[in-house]
Amino acid sequence: MSNHRSRRSFIGHAAAGFSTLVLSRLARAQPAPKPALIEHAVAAPVGIEVNARPIPNFEPRDRARTRFGSLDYRGGLVLTSPHRGFGGLSGFRFLDSKGERFLAISDQGTWFTGRIRYSGRSMTGLDDVEAAPVLNAEGRPITEKRLWYDTESLARDGDLVYVGLERVNQIMRFDFAKGGTRARGEVLPTPPAVRKLPYNKGLEALVFVPKGQPLAGTLIALSEGGFDADGNLVGFLLGGPTPGQFSIRRTDQQLISDAVLLPSGDLLILERKFSWFTGVDIRIRAIPLKSIAPGALVDGPVLFKADLGHEIDNMEGIDAHVTADGETVLTLVSDDNFSMLQRTLLLQFALVE
Repeated sequence: MSNHRSRRSFIGHAAAGFSTLVLSRLARAQPAPKPALIEHAVAAPVGIEVNARPIPNFEPRDRARTRFGSLDYRGGLVLTSPHRGFGGLSGFRFLDSKGERFLAISDQGTWFTGRIRYSGRSMTGLDDVEAAPVLNAEGRPITEKRLWYDTESLARDGDLVYVGLERVNQIMRFDFAKGGTRARGEVLPTPPAVRKLPYNKGLEALVFVPKGQPLAGTLIALSEGGFDADGNLVGFLLGGPTPGQFSIRRTDQQLISDAVLLPSGDLLILERKFSWFTGVDIRIRAIPLKSIAPGALVDGPVLFKADLGHEIDNMEGIDAHVTADGETVLTLVSDDNFSMLQRTLLLQFALVE
C-alpha cells in the first residue's frame, strides 16, 4: 500500500472515530431528542435494497494475515442502501443455525430482517431485507413516545425477542410467533437499579441463557457505562434461578457494546473505547458463565483486539453460530450513526480453539 493511501485510510478512520465521539457527546448533552434524532425511523414495513462491497483483508497493511488473537478472519462486507432508514445497527441475532437469516435492530426503533448470501464460506451480500418499526403494546411505533427510540440491545429465546432501550433503561419483550416484526412489545418489570443507569450509558447488551447452561432461563443485561462503587461495569441477572446484580471488571477504559453466549459456556463481551491519541479500538473478552452470580466480580481473557489499523468502525453488535463442520463463527456489525463519515460493516471470524 502506498504512503498516500495509508494516510488517506488513517484520516478516514480517524474521522469516523471523531464522528462517533462527537455524536455521542451531542446526544448526551440533549435533555430531550430533537426530531433529527429519529428522522431515520420507518413508519411501516418496507422491503429495501442493500448493496455490499467485500472487505478481503481485515488488516490492509498485511494482506496475508488472517489470524488475529483467537480469531481467524473469514471476510467482511461494507453495507450501503439507498433507503434513508438503513443504518444505526446496534443489535444483531441470527434466526437460524446456519448463520443466514438474521434479525437486527437500529438505534432509531427499527427492525431489520434478511438473509446473508454466501459463496463457500465467504459472505457476498444480503437478500430479502425488510425494515419495520418496533411497535408498542398499542401497535404504534415506539418512537412516538418521548425518548423511546434508542433501541440498543437484542436477545432471543426462541420466538421471544427482548429489546433494551438505553435512554429510558427499559426492556421490552416481543412474541415473534404473533407476526414476527409486526408483534407488539410489552414492557418488562426491572429492578430500580436498572432504571437508574446513566443517561445514554445504560442497557447496551442483552443475552438470554438457554436450557442446559448455568443460569438457564436468565436474561443477562449489561450496561455500557454504569459503574459500581469500585469503578467496574455493572450487569444484572433478570429472572432465572438467581436474580441479582454483578460486576464485570473494567480494564483499559473499555466500555461494553454487546455480548453473546457460546454453547461452550463462555460469555463473549464486545467492548470499545475512544482515545484522541489512538482513535477507536475494540476487543472481545471471554467470561465463564459459571463465574457469574449475584454479587460476583467477573473477568476473563482478551481473545481479540483491533484498532484503526484494521477494518473496524463503531462495532456494536455480535452473534455466533456453529457451522456444519463444528466451526464457531462470530459475526460483528457496526453502527454508522447515520453519518457519512462512518460505515456499516458486517465482519465474520472463526473462533480458533
